[in-house]
Amino acid sequence: MSIPVDILISKDKNAYTMTCAIIKRAAQITSSGEDIEMSEKGKKVVSESIDQVLTEKVEYQLEE
Repeated sequence: MSIPVDILISKDKNAYTMTCAIIKRAAQITSSGEDIEMSEKGKKVVSESIDQVLTEKVEYQLEE
């Protein structure tokens, strides 16, 4: 799996906010135990988190 760089470049969202969302998603994946299944399939947690956030498979919002 490759990181969708074309989507990353075309996003007009705040890079800091997206980075925080990616970090939190990676933590969610790890704490739920999905990381074990991913590693068996040859996937990386951070790469999958980046893909999910950039392709909007998961949603995030700022808390104020």
